[in-house]
Amino acid sequence: MSELIAIAIVRGELPEVYMAEDQDTLNWVLALKMIASTPGDQLSEGFRDTLRAALREERWGDAVYEWMIHNDLEIDVYSSETLYHASDVEMGAHELQFTPLFQD
Repeated sequence: MSELIAIAIVRGELPEVYMAEDQDTLNWVLALKMIASTPGDQLSEGFRDTLRAALREERWGDAVYEWMIHNDLEIDVYSSETLYHASDVEMGAHELQFTPLFQD
């Protein structure tokens, strides 16, 4: 049975794709994988403190937004996309008869 998931595509030289079960979890993943993995001494003190405060207060989305602005980085976020499972294919042959292509 299909389910909804959240997806982020980080646009860079090599695009990165992150998936999570919802938007809040996705923001946490982005904060952990992109922001918290950056050594603090590579950031200006003010920006580093802003990010640290947002992360300590669990304001994941705010941290990601600040990161995007500061790094001129584009992230496409899709908060409710359908994830299909292999088991969904089992009903595929039966579902085809109800699709527009087979309506005569």
